[in-house]
Amino acid sequence: MEALEQKILDEGTVLSGNILKVGSFLNQQLDVGFLLKMGEEIGRIYKGDEITKILTIEASGIAVAVAAAAVMGNKVVFAKKNKTSNVSGEVYSAKVHSFTHGTDYLITVPKEYIKKSDKVLIIDDFLANGNALIGLIDIINQAGAEVVGCTCAIEKGFQGGGDKLRKKGYRIESLAVIEKMSAEGIEFRR
Repeated sequence: MEALEQKILDEGTVLSGNILKVGSFLNQQLDVGFLLKMGEEIGRIYKGDEITKILTIEASGIAVAVAAAAVMGNKVVFAKKNKTSNVSGEVYSAKVHSFTHGTDYLITVPKEYIKKSDKVLIIDDFLANGNALIGLIDIINQAGAEVVGCTCAIEKGFQGGGDKLRKKGYRIESLAVIEKMSAEGIEFRR
């Protein structure tokens, strides 16, 4: 998505440790109009696919997932990173390592929210090593549901997570794929 690439160039900041700060529009402060354009692009990519649910992980993936759901007319389910008292009953769970935060989470989704009959689109904000997507795919598989595809707003292609999942046969449709990044600049995959 050319508009997203330009927004990254205009507003993103490359930090040490292969971190891309896009808090001005995606992670901390939300540019809702732009998020809706991203949702429209995701809707265009998956037009004609029979998607019954969108699955994401808290917190930054929620905004992108909601934007896509607004366009596509789907419900959004998000995996929680911490057990809370308002989640009762049986859950699907998976261990996920966060590249950005350098910590492990046990993500959970109540079993009532993903059914065997669901055709699920996974949406997240970033794709680096692929750990969040692997955890979300695991949850969908535990439910016996179908993974239709995975879309991330920004994929750090040089970290290999997306390519690893593509080789396993998963449909990965990132809106912007960064091939190289440093303090001197960002290059996108073509």
